[in-house]
Amino acid sequence: MKNSKFGTLILIGLAFEALIVVLSVIADGFTLEAIHTITRFSGRLSLLAFSLILLLYDKRGVIRLDMAFALFAFLHAIHLVELLFYVNLSGMDLITTRVLGGALTYALIFAMPFVFDAKEKAKLSLINYNRIEAFYFTIVWLGFFLTYLPRVMGDMPNAGGAATEHAILFGWVSLLGLIKMVSIIGAKMQ
Repeated sequence: MKNSKFGTLILIGLAFEALIVVLSVIADGFTLEAIHTITRFSGRLSLLAFSLILLLYDKRGVIRLDMAFALFAFLHAIHLVELLFYVNLSGMDLITTRVLGGALTYALIFAMPFVFDAKEKAKLSLINYNRIEAFYFTIVWLGFFLTYLPRVMGDMPNAGGAATEHAILFGWVSLLGLIKMVSIIGAKMQ
């Protein structure tokens, strides 16, 4: 049963990714700009998945963390492939600190389903899992925050998308961080 539900989630994720590709090609044709658009909106889909995990984390029965972490990793793997494809074709210069920060973030995203599984199988203590999870949420949130901050500041004029779009997404990511901090503080006060 678990595998069929996860398979369904993967198919839904693939359907959304395919829709992004089709709409981007319709809008931009078979161009480098279409690949840029695909990459941008695939990242937005990953942000949506992360947002749902963060917002529904404490809602028992609403989401299953094993599937949520795995689906987010799957969607972000697709985004990474698209991003690398775009960077390769566009010839853009990479900033070393951004690449290193991104590599850490991606490594955590891809590792988290295995870390969660290790906790579930009692191969990882709850206290160590909680530490890793807190680090995971912090770094992944920070990764999204640092994705949109330079766009809002106007430091990435070739990032694609409108300034309004960047401001809304930056505001959303900032709000996610605030919501998470409030929930942590609230839990500590109980």
